[in-house]
Formats: sequence, structure tokens, C-alpha cells
Amino acid sequence: MFDCQACGACCSYSSEWPRFSTEDDAQLDLIPTKYVAANESGMRCDGVRCSALTGEVGKSTACGIYEVRPDVCRACMPGDDDCLMARHAHRLPTL
Repeated sequence: MFDCQACGACCSYSSEWPRFSTEDDAQLDLIPTKYVAANESGMRCDGVRCSALTGEVGKSTACGIYEVRPDVCRACMPGDDDCLMARHAHRLPTL
């Protein structure tokens, strides 16, 4: 229903959202340090935008670390409550 590569709203919604919680050390070691927050609690954000997000929200986006992205990113599914909340915040269609 929603194309993540034409959206990116969930990756540009809140600096508090991309937090590490269920990853083990081996998973976290795969994420390039330039994308990790200084306090190592989650992804580094530029404002509310994840530093690993490329492109323009609502047009064309991609994750710079898609293969090793954290569990919180993997858990967000197109059309789920988190997706719809982020899309609404960016004034993107939710239907």
C-alpha cells in the first residue's frame, strides 16, 4: 500500500524514535559509528531526521545502512500505526 522508498517519514519523524533496544553487541557493531548517536543510545539524528536517511521525504528516499539497520527500523511496517503517525506528521497521504 505504501512505498517506503517514496516516503521516509518514519526515518524523519523523531530524534527519540530510532533507539537501540533489542540489538545485541554484534548487531550494533555492524552500524557505522558515524550514524550512531554520541551517547550510543540509538541512531544519530540531524534534527528529527535519521542521519542514515538519504533523499527527500515524501519523494524518494533510501536507508544508507538498510542491511544492518536497527531492530526498531525493521519493526516499522508500511501502513502500521507508527508509519501512519509519521506520514500524518509530514502531511503525506495515509489512505
